[in-house]
Amino acid sequence: MIMRKQIFIGALLLIIAASLHAQVTLERCVELARENYPLIQKYDLIAQTREIDLSDINKGWLPQIDVYGQGTVQNVVPSFPDALADMMSRTGVDMSGLGKLQYKVGIDLNQTIWDGGVSKSRREIARADNAASKAALDIQLYAIRERVENLFFGVLLIDEQIKQTQSTQALLQSNLDRLRAMKSNGTAMQSDIDMVEAQYLVISQQLIQAQSNSQSYRRMLGIFTGMDMSGLQLEKPEAKMPDNQTPNRPEMSMFDAQAMANTARMGNITSSLMPKIGLFAQAYYGYPGFDYFKSMMNRNLSFNVLAGVKVSWNIGSFYTKKNSERRLQLAAETIAADRDVFLFNTSLQTQSQADRISELRDIMNEDSRIVELRSNVRKAAESQLENGVIDATALLTKITDENQARLTSSYHEIQLIQSIYQLKYTLNR
Repeated sequence: MIMRKQIFIGALLLIIAASLHAQVTLERCVELARENYPLIQKYDLIAQTREIDLSDINKGWLPQIDVYGQGTVQNVVPSFPDALADMMSRTGVDMSGLGKLQYKVGIDLNQTIWDGGVSKSRREIARADNAASKAALDIQLYAIRERVENLFFGVLLIDEQIKQTQSTQALLQSNLDRLRAMKSNGTAMQSDIDMVEAQYLVISQQLIQAQSNSQSYRRMLGIFTGMDMSGLQLEKPEAKMPDNQTPNRPEMSMFDAQAMANTARMGNITSSLMPKIGLFAQAYYGYPGFDYFKSMMNRNLSFNVLAGVKVSWNIGSFYTKKNSERRLQLAAETIAADRDVFLFNTSLQTQSQADRISELRDIMNEDSRIVELRSNVRKAAESQLENGVIDATALLTKITDENQARLTSSYHEIQLIQSIYQLKYTLNR
């Protein structure tokens, strides 16, 4: 039982240790940032808006019903000729004509049979506009990738500075111990110890500042990703160039969506030129009825129904057809021009970034040799200090030179990876 408990505790400690030293990749940070960014909620809102728009368009085919009540007073109404009215009145028939007070309650019904393609073009426009809105949202969310990548590489650069600063701090501590031992033997002065110790304290201050900057960057990265980054180690990405140099940016999808919306509006122009066919019906209860002769004979209320087929054709659209088509043609040319400008600027940026990557690769060819030489010089200086050939000032210079060489070498490596990812961002690869 005790053995099982010890095994369980050991396994738990291993899990905790692993979690504290867990690594998170750049791709995972970008994915979490997209999911955590509030703008992601607009995708669902755009989809709901599209469904509402399409539903409204489809409901245009439902019967259109108008219920009304009406009462009117007229100063003149149809009536029988006076001679006829006098003759009929002698026989006892009252022919007073229509009453000036008229009233009715009714319902009108209209049912579209063919709208000339208006509903179809409206649905296409709604879908295209929705796709354009989604593409514009994709562009905004895509910009999050660049911001997260900059923070990610910023943390890597600062952490590398911390690593090299700690290495220099350990080196200074080693030489400080050596000088104290030499002072005990009478071969070093207190001023040399004070100089190295002062430099050690300066490096300690730099370390504190770098650690503070690292935590600040990690907090900002944590805000984007929605997770605590303070206890996580960032995994350095591979310096792998994109396989395809063709741009695949969301802007291209937006240009396509805008072109589709423009084409859909062209179809709307055509449909507006077509005649419309529909059924109609009218029913009302009131006075007068459709039988005017009967209504002129008496003032009784009656039920009346009228139904038929209606063909309408608004030829006014022909007047503006050419201007409407020209307007859409200009819009299409504007979209094409925007696409060309974007591709041109992307090509320039891609070439500039590719040149920067090539430059960093050439520079890095000599980094390891420079670090090796600086290290050899520093080791020689430590030996010379022990033999009294140089003083502490010269040794500190050699230590600083080596630290700078190592830091520069590490920076170049991270800058190369960052430049490659900037190229991938430009291409969306």
